[in-house]
Amino acid sequence: MSGPSGPIGTGAREAGEVFGPRMTLFADVLSVGLATAVASLPLLTAPAALSTACAVLRGAREERPATAGRYFALLRRRLRAGDLAAGALVSAGVLLLAVDLALAGAGLPGAPLFAVPAAAIGACALVTGLRACARRESLTDWRAAVRGAARDSVRDVGGSGLVLLAVATAALCAWMMVPLAFLAPGPLALAVTAVDVRREGRHRQTGARRAEREFIP
Repeated sequence: MSGPSGPIGTGAREAGEVFGPRMTLFADVLSVGLATAVASLPLLTAPAALSTACAVLRGAREERPATAGRYFALLRRRLRAGDLAAGALVSAGVLLLAVDLALAGAGLPGAPLFAVPAAAIGACALVTGLRACARRESLTDWRAAVRGAARDSVRDVGGSGLVLLAVATAALCAWMMVPLAFLAPGPLALAVTAVDVRREGRHRQTGARRAEREFIP
């Protein structure tokens, strides 16, 4: 792909190219999405699988190949006990939320009042978890990634809304056509990575303005 321009990076079509960098990136996103879906099948590996997808797609801005081969190579190098522990925690949380919502839907007294906060807590946890996967720290330190994602979720409400919109779009596509569920992790990873890149860009701009105010009398 040619030089980056934009959140993830696309450039002008080079001589001899049939489709151009944007179509190449789209194909890479789908291949990474399929690889992520396969890697997530054991469930315990799901957080590491999505985190690796975000890292691979982020590398497209730096002219590194965003391919399924590079994805699996990075995933093999990084899988560790912390990744499996994160997967176990996520699986337990999803199971607990599903049980709570099922009990709320069973017609128990006060169920409607309980279902609303349970759904809100689940949505907040989902946004925080996805934003944690998109952070660079998730490759080595899940605790730091989750702490940073929790701060981002509160400070960057617009970005959190975009993450929820990406989840809703992926879920809708999977509901409309089940085979798309195996490709949806790619566009979802691209979306949450773009939100994190947007956050980093804003932080750099804020730091630059702060430095100017300190040094300009």
